[in-house]
Amino acid sequence: MSTALPSNSLPVLADLVPSRVFRGALVRDAALVAGAAGFVGLAAQIAIPVAGSPVPVTGQTFAVLLAGTALGAWRGLAAMALYLAAGAAGMPWFADGGSGTGMPTLGYIVGFVLAAGLAGALAERGADRSPLRTAGVMVLGNAVIYAAGLAYLAYDLNIGLERAYEIGMQNYLLGDALKIVLAMGLLPAAWKLVGRRG
Repeated sequence: MSTALPSNSLPVLADLVPSRVFRGALVRDAALVAGAAGFVGLAAQIAIPVAGSPVPVTGQTFAVLLAGTALGAWRGLAAMALYLAAGAAGMPWFADGGSGTGMPTLGYIVGFVLAAGLAGALAERGADRSPLRTAGVMVLGNAVIYAAGLAYLAYDLNIGLERAYEIGMQNYLLGDALKIVLAMGLLPAAWKLVGRRG
């Protein structure tokens, strides 16, 4: 499989990691995908319970969107697909050491796969190189995660979408805003550091 960039794509941060260090681009990409999945698994262990909700406050969404943006579309999607598949198979790296598929928060994890792919695709168009564009990537990525998460939460708990919003999104918006502000500083700063602002 070729790892060459499509002609209309800009490099993402992961493309700046020299492939010769890993004895080839395929090995490099596999290591980055596995590392990103592990990064999200670690971030999931920062889990603060929220009274009246099965959805804890975690570092996952920030890690997912940061990883997707840094890796690009296909590597970001692959990393979160690996995270989902390994966790579903029993790897205890979902929130608070959870695993399997029998949880009302599974939809959020499915949303991670889609959001990482979207964030990566936008990064390939230069959307991670300025604070405002980075904020747009993060907002869209969060919207995808919430869309999948709330839909499944409502289904699993047999509640309406309004109630799902109350217990699965409403109390998390301030934290999401803080994560977006952090990303607005981190990603453009990383590009400035490597001297490739777009």
